[in-house]
Amino acid sequence: MDPNELLIAELRRDEGVRRKPYRCTAGKLSIGAGRNLDDVGLSDDEIDYLLANDITRSVADLDKHLPWWRKLSPVRQRVMVNLCFNMGIGNDTRGLRSFKNTLTRIQAGDYDGAARGMAGSKWARQVGARATRLIAMMREG
Repeated sequence: MDPNELLIAELRRDEGVRRKPYRCTAGKLSIGAGRNLDDVGLSDDEIDYLLANDITRSVADLDKHLPWWRKLSPVRQRVMVNLCFNMGIGNDTRGLRSFKNTLTRIQAGDYDGAARGMAGSKWARQVGARATRLIAMMREG
């Protein structure tokens, strides 16, 4: 084992590995193998890596639950990924899949109706300018 791999193994053992944020013994918000989020945070490269993984997960969720989304124009596909990223794929009562009428309209090609459904949602009131942009993208394609 090379010295760097050995150090990684030792730090993983000594720090422990946590997939969700936690407070360390010093009270600092931490994640992973002792990453101090309060003081160190994330680099741009780490943010981009996490973002790429989250986009991949959103695309996989759309493929699994709403496979018709791949037939949309590239602009509307971006809207779908953005929505899924923001709300999660969810189910019939939460997340993107709870937007039953809007999704039915999107699938049918009724983009103006879908945009109206998006605009009238609690989600639109919560996310403000993001909703305005995504609604326009859905409507205009």
